[in-house]
Amino acid sequence: MHSGYAALYEPGRYVRHPQQPDWGEGQVQSVIGDRVTVNFENAGKVLINASVVALELVDR
Repeated sequence: MHSGYAALYEPGRYVRHPQQPDWGEGQVQSVIGDRVTVNFENAGKVLINASVVALELVDR
């Protein structure tokens, strides 16, 4: 079943974590199923479960 996260959070896109504003902007590194790996400015690489956390897309 296709969840649509790969299209929404494609690698290279910039995002923010709504509950962790101090992490800053992050760049999506990879998307596998619901798992999105993001490299945040102030938190480094973090694995996010996109079915639990709705990352905010950042327009650059």
